Amino acid sequence: MKLIITSEVSGLGAPGDIVEVKDGYGRNYLIPRGFAIRWTRGAESQIASLKKARAAREIRDLGSAKEVAGQLGALKVRLKTRAGESGRLFGSVTTGDIAEAVKAAGGPQLDRRRIEIGNAIKSVGTHKVSVRLHPEVAATIDVEVVAG
Repeated sequence: MKLIITSEVSGLGAPGDIVEVKDGYGRNYLIPRGFAIRWTRGAESQIASLKKARAAREIRDLGSAKEVAGQLGALKVRLKTRAGESGRLFGSVTTGDIAEAVKAAGGPQLDRRRIEIGNAIKSVGTHKVSVRLHPEVAATIDVEVVAG
C-alpha cells in the first residue's frame, strides 16, 4: 500500500514522505490515527508544495532546535512518583510525565510524542531519555526518578 505520511512516525518517515507499507499496517493503524493518507497523484503534488515550505521552515528551525537542545542538556529534571520499599515504581513513567517534569523544571514545552524512552522506566534512579527536536537534532535528558 502506498501512503503519504502526514505526521512524523518514528522509524517510518517525516510528514510528506511517500512510503510503501503492508496493507494491514496502513489500513488499521496509520490511516485511522491520521498519521497517513492514501497516495494519489493529486495528493502527491499537493504534498510537494507543502514539503518546499517545510524545508524553508526547517532551515530556520534547525538553529532553534540546537538552542533548545542546549537548554535541555543543562536542565536537572526531577520526577516524584509512588514507589515501593525496594525502589520499584507502581506503574511506570510515561512520556507525558517527563514532558510535565521538564516544564516544571523550567524547560521548554515538549510534545510527548517527540520523547523516546529506551526501556520502560519502572525503578527509582537516574535514567537517560532522548528527545527528537528536529530530524537532525536530538537531545538527551537525565531524568531523576524519586519516591514521593
